[in-house]
Amino acid sequence: MRSSFLSPEQVFAARGLTLFESVGAAAPATDLALLTADDDGFLVDAAGGVNYYLSDGGCVDRFGRSGECAVCAVRPAILLEQGDEALLQRPRRDGTLTTVEYGVYPTTVLDVTLRDMAAGALAQGTLRETGKRYTIAGESVPVYQLGAKQVVCLTAERSYAAGFAQLSDGTCVSEGERVFLELRPVRWFYDAANALLVCCRALFAGLDRAQAEAYLAQAFLSELAPDETEELPGDAPYRYEQRDELSLIRAYAEADIPVFLHGLSGDGKSDRVRQIDPQALDIELVNETPETINGRAIYNEAHNEIVDVKPVWLVKLERLCEDGKLHLLFFDELTNATKQTQSVIFKIVLERVVNNRWPLPENARIVAAGNDRSESSAAHDLAEPLFGRFAHIYIRTTVENWMPWAVRSRINPYVMEFLANNDLYLRTPYTGTEGHADPRRWEMVSRALDATGNDFSLLAPIVGRDTAEAFVRFFRAQQQLAALGHYTDEELARFSVARRYQLAQQCLYLSAARPEEARALVERLGPEFLAWFDYVQQRKRQARQ
Repeated sequence: MRSSFLSPEQVFAARGLTLFESVGAAAPATDLALLTADDDGFLVDAAGGVNYYLSDGGCVDRFGRSGECAVCAVRPAILLEQGDEALLQRPRRDGTLTTVEYGVYPTTVLDVTLRDMAAGALAQGTLRETGKRYTIAGESVPVYQLGAKQVVCLTAERSYAAGFAQLSDGTCVSEGERVFLELRPVRWFYDAANALLVCCRALFAGLDRAQAEAYLAQAFLSELAPDETEELPGDAPYRYEQRDELSLIRAYAEADIPVFLHGLSGDGKSDRVRQIDPQALDIELVNETPETINGRAIYNEAHNEIVDVKPVWLVKLERLCEDGKLHLLFFDELTNATKQTQSVIFKIVLERVVNNRWPLPENARIVAAGNDRSESSAAHDLAEPLFGRFAHIYIRTTVENWMPWAVRSRINPYVMEFLANNDLYLRTPYTGTEGHADPRRWEMVSRALDATGNDFSLLAPIVGRDTAEAFVRFFRAQQQLAALGHYTDEELARFSVARRYQLAQQCLYLSAARPEEARALVERLGPEFLAWFDYVQQRKRQARQ
């Protein structure tokens, strides 16, 4: 396995790599590349594309053209040797393209829900070093363990043409700010015919050509390589596959491992618990005290003794578990509970016993959730012993993973259409003075529209005036669409999930005039989009009746 720059012939020649015929020569950038790029106003474009080095001394500019640039980002290529294919993980086939995962790298800004936690732990000296290091802009930086995540900490020291660098989640970082980046698996285009991997994005920057070439030839592959998997005893079989949040919660529940769900308000933590166990017992700890959790002590005058009375929630849980099935005990808002209440919960999680007297039913499983301190002034950090008793799942709701749920939940089609085209409005900042948007509040909008025959004037009090005005502007503009356009199968294969929903929505507007053409195009997008298209058509027909 050997890493290097791509050559001009591979990128631009008529008989170059076929993958560039499908994806083009331009490269989007990782957050690491955006933070470490010396941007003179021409290196990075507004969409996050960057110039990257080629092997002949030239480069590919941010528009995918051949050019020259003194300091570029690096888009590595890896030439595979015999047997290296076995190291590639999670292959995906998309039309004529195959992508795989190999190695991990600090590519992506840490989720907003965890940044204060990481900063606080680093300041207190409790953020544990893993022993692994990465070379970033010529400097060796340590990797820290944050719960289940591994992160590095950088200080933005580059000069940015706009005065700031805008990262993948919309965060704007100025010179001198500290940024935490999460280690993520690196995805590569896989050219089997040439035994070659080409990084899907420009991976890093901050090195001149000679420095970058030396790094690729020496330390890069050893830093990129995933950690060695410990040998399992004997010949025990094992599986390693990517799981979604629901399957993770189910797996930990079956193994009797308590789970903590991290996420912003409205991200659907409670909904995920209900999807697994519709009968889950939900205890909102912000309303509870140690006494209501542990049970009350009552004086029995007739027998002159103190009697411990079992808490009501435990009685309900015991009755729920009488059917012998696994049931979830959901401690919601654990971070908003007082330290005294958290201590009581710690004993229950640790010993599965309430008030040192009453054991939890054997088929009860514990799930907890809470908001980060950055979102709630009333939130507390979990004490380390309590934090360490959970498997931690970090929930981040995006339009792409929200849309399938929205279809299943029969969310109003106007809401789905708007968010598929305007994903930044899925969540807007909380101001304390007017409504703001988040996934839960969009569900409220859906109910309001369904109840009133799609009265758009109801939006502003829920999601705020600016978002409501954008909603109205969008649908006024959509009414002016005149043509579907023509797309090849290769073009459709490169569309993201959100872009496919957008095209399916455009077909909705024109289906009245050209129903066969519109439905045929949606059918080419895939069965899930056709099912969504037919569902929305049905809803609109019902509304007209």
